[in-house]
Amino acid sequence: MVFEKIKGILCAQFDVEEDAVTPDTNLSDDLGADSLDVVDLLMSIEDEFEVEIPDEEVENLKTVNQLVKYIETHVSE
Repeated sequence: MVFEKIKGILCAQFDVEEDAVTPDTNLSDDLGADSLDVVDLLMSIEDEFEVEIPDEEVENLKTVNQLVKYIETHVSE
């Protein structure tokens, strides 16, 4: 469920097909995200999941799977 929500956000924000987003998708290498894109993405994810991602964590979140794992461990559903 977390993966599906993140995938939807990524598809909308980066204008890519759902098939292009997998757990191994790298935000910068595969989607071409620059630092501003990542900030926008994280703001969307924070709003969707009602979680705050500290700046020091951002550099550790390079793939879709890393984002999913972070959300799963920091959000109580």
